[in-house]
Amino acid sequence: MKIIIAGAGEVGFHLAKLLSYESQDITLIDCHKESLYYANNNLDIRTLKGDATSISVLKDARVSNADLFIAVTSSETTNITVCVLAKRLGAKRTIARISNTEFLENKDEIGFTQLGIDEVISPESLAATEIELLLTQAAFNDTYQFDNGALTMVGLTLSRTASFVDKTVKEAAAILPEIHFVPIAIKRFGTQYTIIPRGDTKFKEGDQVYFITSTGGVEELYKLTGKVKKDIKNVMILGGSKIGIKTAMDLCKDKFNVKLIESNKDKALDLSEEIPQALIINGDGRNVELLSEESIGQMDAFIAVTGNSETNIMSCLVAKSKNIKKTIALVENMDYFRLSQSIGIDTLINKKLLAANDIFRYIRKGEVVAITKLHNMNAELLEFIVNNESKVCSKMIKDIEFPRTAIIGGVIRNEEGLIALGDFEIRAGDRIVVCCLPQALKKVEQLFL
Repeated sequence: MKIIIAGAGEVGFHLAKLLSYESQDITLIDCHKESLYYANNNLDIRTLKGDATSISVLKDARVSNADLFIAVTSSETTNITVCVLAKRLGAKRTIARISNTEFLENKDEIGFTQLGIDEVISPESLAATEIELLLTQAAFNDTYQFDNGALTMVGLTLSRTASFVDKTVKEAAAILPEIHFVPIAIKRFGTQYTIIPRGDTKFKEGDQVYFITSTGGVEELYKLTGKVKKDIKNVMILGGSKIGIKTAMDLCKDKFNVKLIESNKDKALDLSEEIPQALIINGDGRNVELLSEESIGQMDAFIAVTGNSETNIMSCLVAKSKNIKKTIALVENMDYFRLSQSIGIDTLINKKLLAANDIFRYIRKGEVVAITKLHNMNAELLEFIVNNESKVCSKMIKDIEFPRTAIIGGVIRNEEGLIALGDFEIRAGDRIVVCCLPQALKKVEQLFL
């Protein structure tokens, strides 16, 4: 697949890096030589110095042969312009990164596809959505929804109180007569290996486990894992960044009590007018005395989304020391991100990874409508739509030659999420959620072509 990426910033470089591992034909365009230098020397891709809005540069990148053109520069105006040009010059599909969330909310009315832009994405909006979802499932450290919650993926670390520790998957399933969840991936404590669980796989204390649940499954998981459902109402946000603003607005709409701390006085004044439902505080969120004065101990959740990863991590650790139920930190450094729970923070989020997940579904074969990578695991979660020609169509799950390193987590049929076992027959139109390791990806994709 020939893919052109305009913009070698954080998101563009991260995308190019992930795609280069998959042996895609990548061209990375940027007008700054220093931005391309590291990519040119460390990734197996083609780099091109120049302005992506230049038609001669686009032709030099062979845009007419591009299967996918992704514009992720820091300027949304540039991204929109470049995608329109790329489409006119023959690119099959275009994706533009935008920061103005109004574009997302009104994309059908604007008609981006008619302009030549197939998809618009906002890493900031994706991060805000992720934060809100994490707050609604506060006992878990990772979560993702398919089809507005028909199926939900949740991740958690098993403690001694989990009733199925030292039991096999088959034994755990027998604890409740009605199964509304299925384990899809496990990482043993102290190891880097991802296990796709089978019936004889045993759960152990300290395991990081991901489950797919249908309606009611989350409640069952609370009971079985000994997790306490945490009601989140009072939220403190550190940083009036785009993510902080979007998160505050979304949470206020959902009737959360929001305090937002912003160090810049002028910006804080502007935010008090922009988000009148939230209490805006002008001050340094790293100041422990300020946090105490603003009753941090009475908060249910603390979200740090400044532009500095270290500030976000340290302030979340302070919040954790005050027994805050849920702490979420935005980090840009992928090395920090991989440390996750060992740092002592409930959840770390990374907008580069969120944007990459959103874009990856356009690269996968078969009709993929959703995709996410599991935090700290070498596994992907994909949602395929079954068509009449798919090899899995009209077959029972037990009769499908599914790779051992992949598993069907659930099926969405007529907008209802179902946990599908061996004797479940797959039909055309079903949306199948699959978790698989990289080595199984091509074989899984072939089943849904």
